[in-house]
Amino acid sequence: MRKFAQLIKTLDSTNKTNIKVAALTEYFNMADDHDKVWTIAILSHRRPPRPVNTTLLRQWASELANIPLWLFEESYHIVGDLAETIALVVPSTSSSTDKSLTQFLEEMIILKKKSDQDKKSYLYQNWKALDYYERFVFTKLITGGFRIGVSQKLMTRALAKSTQIDEDILAYKLMGNWDPSTISFQKLILEENESDFLSKPYPFYLAYALEGEVENLGDVSKWSVEHKWDGIRCQVILRNNEIFVWSRGEELVTDKYPEFESLIDVIPNGTVIDGEILPFPKGEIGTFNDLQKRIGRKTVSRTLLKKIPVVLKAYDLLEWKGKDIREKPFMERRRLLEQLYHKSFNTTNPDMANISDRLPLYISETMHFDTWEALTEERELSREKHSEGLMLKRKDSPYLVGRKKGDWWKWKVDPLTIDAVLTYAMRGHGRRSNLFTDYTFALWNESEDGEKELVTFAKAYSGLTDAEFRKVDNWIKKNTLERFGPVRSVTPHHVFEIAFEGIAPSKRHKSGVATRFPRILRWRQDKSIHEANTLDDLKALII
Repeated sequence: MRKFAQLIKTLDSTNKTNIKVAALTEYFNMADDHDKVWTIAILSHRRPPRPVNTTLLRQWASELANIPLWLFEESYHIVGDLAETIALVVPSTSSSTDKSLTQFLEEMIILKKKSDQDKKSYLYQNWKALDYYERFVFTKLITGGFRIGVSQKLMTRALAKSTQIDEDILAYKLMGNWDPSTISFQKLILEENESDFLSKPYPFYLAYALEGEVENLGDVSKWSVEHKWDGIRCQVILRNNEIFVWSRGEELVTDKYPEFESLIDVIPNGTVIDGEILPFPKGEIGTFNDLQKRIGRKTVSRTLLKKIPVVLKAYDLLEWKGKDIREKPFMERRRLLEQLYHKSFNTTNPDMANISDRLPLYISETMHFDTWEALTEERELSREKHSEGLMLKRKDSPYLVGRKKGDWWKWKVDPLTIDAVLTYAMRGHGRRSNLFTDYTFALWNESEDGEKELVTFAKAYSGLTDAEFRKVDNWIKKNTLERFGPVRSVTPHHVFEIAFEGIAPSKRHKSGVATRFPRILRWRQDKSIHEANTLDDLKALII
């Protein structure tokens, strides 16, 4: 545990990639194999379930620190991180621990089923026996919120340096549903396990956002274009008469989308399709808001399956007849995908709508343009087609691993915007934990008696410069109307232009509208609150 805590301290104290990779490599060279597996799991978001809820953690930490809970809460909102707050307020100790990372994590797994009193005793024992940074890391593991600015890609790079195994091979080995409690480092990393191949997806290839003018990409005829669909990126795998559905977040979600079971009978074994899970209510592509009704459900009822069915929008073919074909040019993979589709459905009709009711499978149409102007005109139609913009793929590109520049670009449509009034504020996190930077915004709405009122519709916490955040923070502290714990209501005075990617009706929001990825575009100091938009203006943006 001491070595792991020192690793996290090093990683957390630098933004330099080379230093992080070097620290990880050194750790993998010296750590115990069991600890290596758990470190890989933690850095690839495979942490054990949280054994203690945060309410109890805050209460017990304040008791051990001998301070009132309200003071702990105020400290927490200033510090911005629960584990760091606990590490700071719990009395310091000069002792350390000889227990390994694996021992601690195995104890935490067992702890989840114990009584609150046993949990409290366990936490007290360890909080008092660990030094500051060990206590911080220990508490991070307890809370389950381990984010330290290290991507899985960086961790894989360090692991490759330590083991001399190719990064792409390691990326593939780390995909899948392995359990750090039961798997060994030898089996996970060093061995070639043919049995693991059955359900494993390939590492996803990700596009970069287009930089500069689209014409800078050169000859338009060298690019294949398709719409960027707004759903869940996935791989659908058919091997040994079984189907496996993996999300881009490396989560096995087969049971969440039972519609795809019907593909087993028509798509041959040895096939891996890269595509997008899209909602398909009433026989047409829906919004991401529709899809959210399916996400996170432990069970999918028949009613929900009927109301919000899903389809697979196929982009690419990664495995064909049991062979990895990612090195083939994109257009050759597409030709095989279309061949597979037409053969499976016994049709040569390219119009997907004519056969879409037979199976939950579409092919994302590829388009080819003679001019960049024509391509740009197609991009303007994106929202009408329920897409986020366009994907541009070089026709001769292989299917690579991770995010690479050059061959695949995403060109999203410009965001929707609305002018809104700042009504509530809360402190930020991390380096902004001492500033009010998390804002709630409202729009005008006319009530039944004819009075105009401000109705909240979105929260945003990014988009301003540090100097602007400090200026707004200073104003908030002087213009607070009421306090609700960490939240302050403020005098309606400032107008901000809010940008967002999508919009849909919502019964869960007071405004009746849900916006996707809202953020601050600019501070409209030139406008009074009476010039802000109305709720009707926002609803008019719904297509």
